[in-house]
Amino acid sequence: MVTQADSSPMGPLRRVPVQGRSLARVNRMLDACAALLDEGGYEGLTTTQVADRAGVAIGSLYQFFPDKRAIVQALAMRNLEAYVARVQARLASGAGGDWLETVEAAIDDFIDMHRTTPGFRTLRFGDVVDRNLIDEERDNDTVIAEELSLLMVRYFGMPDGPRLRLALLVAVELADGLVKLAFRRDPRGDPEILAEARQVVRNYLARKLA
Repeated sequence: MVTQADSSPMGPLRRVPVQGRSLARVNRMLDACAALLDEGGYEGLTTTQVADRAGVAIGSLYQFFPDKRAIVQALAMRNLEAYVARVQARLASGAGGDWLETVEAAIDDFIDMHRTTPGFRTLRFGDVVDRNLIDEERDNDTVIAEELSLLMVRYFGMPDGPRLRLALLVAVELADGLVKLAFRRDPRGDPEILAEARQVVRNYLARKLA
């Protein structure tokens, strides 16, 4: 099970890299996977392509990953870890404002990753492959909502429980659907729809949690 404490791109690996050189090699493979996903999508992806793009032998790839799904799973977990880290860094710096402003900032971080993180627009948190890619016991959006709920409890003292987690799950689903629509309409994200996404989520959470 993925949590804020143990979320790591090492989850689906056959062998966990213990040396810096091995970790760098794994990250090169994940970077190569991200670039190839942007170019050809998941269906056309092969382990041979990933190894070639990363500049590693195919045998080296199989030392760490049993198949392409495992590589993509590791990339989705790395995406989640990066996203949660961005939101947490904002909160830890005191730049997040109140909790509703933090929600809007979290949406902006999600949008920015679509624009700037290789492979993110194609893969996001793994739904293109499997709704339970990150954690077999919870769907991907539930994992994200629960990660965000931990931050809301920690930084704003909100009571943890089903009410908070359900509200954040609905908010994640709302934001996810509207951001997808925005990027279908415009490669950089339709600004009107993105503005609507922020407002819809803010209004919903203000009503449910205020």
